[in-house]
Amino acid sequence: MSGGFSRPALRLPVSAAHAALVALLFLVAFALSGCGLFPTQQKPALITDASISPVEPALEPEPASEAEPEQPDTSGHDVPKKPKRPIVRPRKPEPAPAPPAPPAPPPTPAPIITTRAIERNQIRALLDSEVQRRDNKVIGRAVDLIVDASGKPRDMVVNLQGFLGIGDRKVSFPWSVFRFTPGVKGASITLDLPPGKLPPADRPKPAAAMAAPLTGATPVPTPPGQLPLLDTTLERPNGAEVGRVVDVLIDGSAQPQAVVLDVSGMVSTDRRTIAANWSALRFVTKNKAVHALLDLDEAQIKASPVYASDKPIQAVSPVTAAPAPAAASATQPATGSATPAASPAKATR
Repeated sequence: MSGGFSRPALRLPVSAAHAALVALLFLVAFALSGCGLFPTQQKPALITDASISPVEPALEPEPASEAEPEQPDTSGHDVPKKPKRPIVRPRKPEPAPAPPAPPAPPPTPAPIITTRAIERNQIRALLDSEVQRRDNKVIGRAVDLIVDASGKPRDMVVNLQGFLGIGDRKVSFPWSVFRFTPGVKGASITLDLPPGKLPPADRPKPAAAMAAPLTGATPVPTPPGQLPLLDTTLERPNGAEVGRVVDVLIDGSAQPQAVVLDVSGMVSTDRRTIAANWSALRFVTKNKAVHALLDLDEAQIKASPVYASDKPIQAVSPVTAAPAPAAASATQPATGSATPAASPAKATR
């Protein structure tokens, strides 16, 4: 037979050839099946899905901040809530308690007196001041001031000097003939009259008059409706005593500015004097006699500064309370005309 496989030279029996073929096939099958028993390293498949973004490198941790508000879940599934980190904020130190407020000072009491400063070089004390004539010769000393019912000075009483103290006499001269010059050395009161027109009191007296007792100074009669002011006791409107006048302060225009009062018996047993403004005095006529009034009570006297020759002069005046306004009438007549209000009563101390 031509063609096909060449027949081998060695011929095996059919049974033997068949058995060898089966064995060869078994070996091939065994070899093929044995390849799966040993693990082989497989390369990871490359991710080619474009929807997945490359992994970014990890960022540094950020400081904790306030929790963001949670977004509502719209997927319909229960999403566990993230635990909130507690926010610890530094507490501000509490301020120290304020010290208790000091008690309010008591209200200042209303003043009960007013004071007016008077310069010493602008006034002159009347009592015991030297009186001179135009030629600068001293003729005596002032001892009293006489005022009328309106408080206007009318006369001044001068104690004229005698010879070696004998024949001293008190003579009243009109207030208008005196000239006052405060702040000068020597006599500050001048009797401004020509030498030939001196009053009779300045003329020599007879021998009988010159032989008068040393203690006898002739008293000067006071005309009706006038008041010798020195040594007079000032009173309150209710009749209580305020103090005794011991001096009068006169300015360069011959106008009284203040009176000096001895109030020792009113407020204490010690000697105490005060100065009262001349404008605070009132003069009234009672039983045909002139009286000087000053409305200073004991509290106002105690509050008054002391008058002394080596201290500034503070003249006082009382402060009177303002009268309460009159209350309007509660009833009105039928015609509509208003009834006159009653006049307020005067306050008395």
